[in-house]
Amino acid sequence: MTDTSLAPAPAATPDARPAVREIGIIMNGVSGRMGYRQHLVRSILAIRDQGGIELPDGTRVTVKPILVGRSEAKLAELAAKHGIEDYTADLDAALADPRWEIYADFLVTKARSSALRKAIAAGKTIYTEKPTAETAAEALELANLAAAAGVKTGVVHDKLYLPGLQKLKRLIESGFFGRILSVRGEFGYWVFEGDWQPAQRPSWNYRVEDGGGIIVDMFPHWNYVLENLFGKVETVYAQASTHIPTRWDENGEPYAATAEDAAYGVFELDGGPENGPIVAQINSSWTVRVNRDELVEFHVDGTHGSAVVGLFGAKIQHRNATPKPVWNPDLADDHDYDADWAELPVNDVFQNGFRQQWEEFLVSYVEGTPYEFDLLSGARGVLLAEAGLESSREGRKVALRTLTLE
Repeated sequence: MTDTSLAPAPAATPDARPAVREIGIIMNGVSGRMGYRQHLVRSILAIRDQGGIELPDGTRVTVKPILVGRSEAKLAELAAKHGIEDYTADLDAALADPRWEIYADFLVTKARSSALRKAIAAGKTIYTEKPTAETAAEALELANLAAAAGVKTGVVHDKLYLPGLQKLKRLIESGFFGRILSVRGEFGYWVFEGDWQPAQRPSWNYRVEDGGGIIVDMFPHWNYVLENLFGKVETVYAQASTHIPTRWDENGEPYAATAEDAAYGVFELDGGPENGPIVAQINSSWTVRVNRDELVEFHVDGTHGSAVVGLFGAKIQHRNATPKPVWNPDLADDHDYDADWAELPVNDVFQNGFRQQWEEFLVSYVEGTPYEFDLLSGARGVLLAEAGLESSREGRKVALRTLTLE
């Protein structure tokens, strides 16, 4: 019998489990509606609860949030509800702690710039809501500061991740439209004044002194949608209107609505050599009663076909299936024009758009790859909002300048 008592132990079997990298994320402003629902619950906690993101090499990236805000009691309540260990009302302390690699900002616009400056000075990677600043000059300054500090940045471009717009992108890339001619967008719904029925948006949205207004809110969205799907915005002509001058706040008190609640914009786009100039017209309104399939819809016309897309749906009409209407005001038209459109099939599984962009940004951060939706992209959105307000004030078309890093 062989004595094995002194034989070397067998070599340990390599651990088959992939390595896991945990990334600490400072989440500032999660008590707000968007920060809580879309960024905390439906994005970061969803990523955490699924065990992170698996990369092509088999490693996994997971996330650990720290909640930051003004009310420590409210933060403690949110942390307990969702099993989060860390929260603080001291942003400076969180920024000084090396455990937290990414700073994520969901504050109101007026508070965002100063917080982003602190995060850049602390060398944190930045992921932020938009608008990134109150003026284009300040937004560009932030982009330059981040570039000079070598800080990676990302700006939320959530509308691009809507299932309907992802279907639209696929149509564009397939050449379905032929030469794209025009884009018409309708966004909005009726926001109650707050007197006899509570308003479904916060009152600061309607006070310009608090950073409110639908142009500042929505034109940054329209900029990245238009430039990423159709072409760079070159000019804007806009009419801003405050249709309802008095509203009632969260305490039931009347206040003067100093910011516009509707904006009607015409945008000229550089469609490139394949399309040439494209005209886009987008109405944005909190004073409209909805008579469409979804709260936002885009109608795109091209030489070979057209499409109407919303948050989820997409329907198309090819040139070969286009009816030939004849205008006759003396006879009722009983043609069912809706029946001439075909629903685009759902060939992909779409997840929450905010979460999808978060995952893309985290992968880009870990792998060190370029990320196009950065603070410079955010600054272009602020520039369009600024130009839209200028156009409305002066009653003229405004050309947009090109923003570049120093």
